[in-house]
Amino acid sequence: MKRNSASRAALLGILTAEALALSFLEGLIPPIPGMPPGAKPGLSNIITMFTVYSVGWQEALVITVLKAIFAALTRGVTAGLMSLSGGLLSTAALILLSKFSKDRFGYLGISVICAVIHNLGQLLVSFILLGSAAVFGYIPFLILFAVVTGALTGTVLKVTMPVLIKQIKFSSFYKRG
Repeated sequence: MKRNSASRAALLGILTAEALALSFLEGLIPPIPGMPPGAKPGLSNIITMFTVYSVGWQEALVITVLKAIFAALTRGVTAGLMSLSGGLLSTAALILLSKFSKDRFGYLGISVICAVIHNLGQLLVSFILLGSAAVFGYIPFLILFAVVTGALTGTVLKVTMPVLIKQIKFSSFYKRG
């Protein structure tokens, strides 16, 4: 039992570190014209998707929450709330889609759907925080942005999946088959 706990902690540490490193690197991207402040491509979601497919949904939720805490500590409480709201909604969608529609949509389709849901979750939090429906004016831009970035993250996941699997193949938490 101790070995499994240690294996799980080590694996979660590695995956979380990768997600946080990607999140940090995204923070270096300058603001994108026409997008709301803080709009980023969501590269750290590659690790969340990988975790759902290869490790487990509980571990993916842990990583999602830790990414939100990281955002709150490095970019402020609002960024943390935005990360948490979009992250939890998109991770829930990812879990459901991966269980019931993986073959139908593939990595790319699921990534796009989750990116759209992530952005809509963040818009809802913006609406609650600002009390203004004006934020919904960003919907067309954010959907287009989500399609592009979701396609990017889904493609990168598909390409890097063998390398990511190789890094954790000795873990007792890797879903074989």
